[in-house]
Parts: sequence; structure tokens; C-alpha cells
Amino acid sequence: MKVHQVKIGDVVVGAGSPFVLIAGPCVIETEKSVLAHAEKLKKIAESFNIPLIFKSSYDKANRTSLRSFRGPGLHAGLKILAKVKKEFGLPILSDVHNAVEAKAAGRVLDCLQIPAFLCRQTDLLVAAARTGKPVNVKKGQFLSPWNMQEAVKKIESQANHRILLTERGSSFGYNNLVVDFRGLGVMRALGYPVVFDATHSVQLPGLLGNVSGGERQHVAALSRAAVAFGCDALFLECHESPDKAPCDGPNMISLGALRDLLAIVQDIDSVVLKNRIR
Repeated sequence: MKVHQVKIGDVVVGAGSPFVLIAGPCVIETEKSVLAHAEKLKKIAESFNIPLIFKSSYDKANRTSLRSFRGPGLHAGLKILAKVKKEFGLPILSDVHNAVEAKAAGRVLDCLQIPAFLCRQTDLLVAAARTGKPVNVKKGQFLSPWNMQEAVKKIESQANHRILLTERGSSFGYNNLVVDFRGLGVMRALGYPVVFDATHSVQLPGLLGNVSGGERQHVAALSRAAVAFGCDALFLECHESPDKAPCDGPNMISLGALRDLLAIVQDIDSVVLKNRIR
């Protein structure tokens, strides 16, 4: 089946292109922090000649606790992300949590992301699609990969065919996720590029009571497997000091670990492309 090629800013995802990196800190902590992370990530990606889409959330609405850190919010967060785009020339991706946000977010973001918990919310998907911007839909932890066909149809209903589909693990008992890599193939068969979210796939939701845990030691192995399978983009949340991060620290990786990982997965991706596996 023909897979659509999706352009996000100047970055092309899918259709035989080398894999793309989607990376950044989980949430905007401060403007200074985001700009520093964007600068470092751009240098790392450029050193490998890997296309980069910068990701950070202006609001983390799907949190375990009422007291969890959420970020600066829609308007302040979009101003910061717009500054990242202007200063570093990077395409920007961020989460959109309700239909009311979509129009404002679409004026700044190069790709609107639908969080996994919200992947069945019709009004949100339709509003995101109406912006005309690419839409990255994370597969819900509770959905089979073939169920994502319905999310695709909702976006396509607005004549938007700029869609990415993301695997981020499936619920397996309490406080645990597992990855079935066959899902990448199933979702690509829907006609769109597939993304593997390695850092959220090692999340242990709600394990620590009022926050989620995580097993970042498995991020590298899962990333290698996903690139070998032939994913079109690799999603990695990164932080200069993950253990001090206010959100999703246990499953984020350090910038140093990112550099080491990219050196390996880029070699794997070259083999995949050479043998036309993707």
C-alpha cells in the first residue's frame, strides 16, 4: 500500500526517507530551559545529519495528580515555542488537549499532537485536522493498532491527509506497558508514516502513587528494535538532567545518552533503507 509522505516544516517524514528524530523535554519548564535544550538538540541532530522536529508540551493536562507540574499553559507556551522556531529554524510539535486550543496552536505549531488518552475524541481530531497542519495521533494504550483506522478517518474527513501514527506501548496489567512491534506495520498499512515513542513506551503509569515511574534503561533497546522494524520517526523525550525534571523524568533520557543512541540507530536505519525494508 502507498504510504503518504508528510512534510512538517522543512522535514519530510516517510516514503523511503531516512528516519526523523522528534525530541525535546517533556514539558516547557522555563523559556531559558527550552531554548537551551533546543540549541543542544539541534547541534546533536546536525552532527548526525538527522532531521529534527522539536517537541515540548505547553500543558500536560493528562497528569496522575492534581499537583503535577503542567507547564506554562497555551498562550505563554506557544510564545516560547514560536521563539524556538524563530531562533533555531526547527519545526515544532506539541500536544493539543481540546478542540478550543486547536486554532491557536495551529498558528504556531508545525504539527499538532493528539495525546494517547485523547485519540478517540472526535471533536479534538476534527479541530486539529481543520487547521490544515500535520496531525500526529498517539495510539491509546487501550487500543489495538487496527482501531486507529477510525482516528485516521476522522482526520481525513476534513480533507487532511497529513497524518502520523505513533506507537507508545499498550497497557499490560496494572502500571505497566508493553510494545508489540507488529503494530507499526499494521498502522503503516493504513497509509501513513509511523512513529515509535520509545520514552513513553517505558513509562510505568501511576506506579509511584501520585506520579508515573519509568524504566529508561530499556529506551535504547526498544529504539533499536523500532528502527530495525522500519519506523519513519523516532520520538525521544530528552532532558539535560532527567532525574531533576518535573515531569516524566524516570522515562526521559539524557542528552548524552541521546547522542550515543543516535550513532547506533542511524547505522541500523541505513541498513533498513539499503535493503528496502521500510
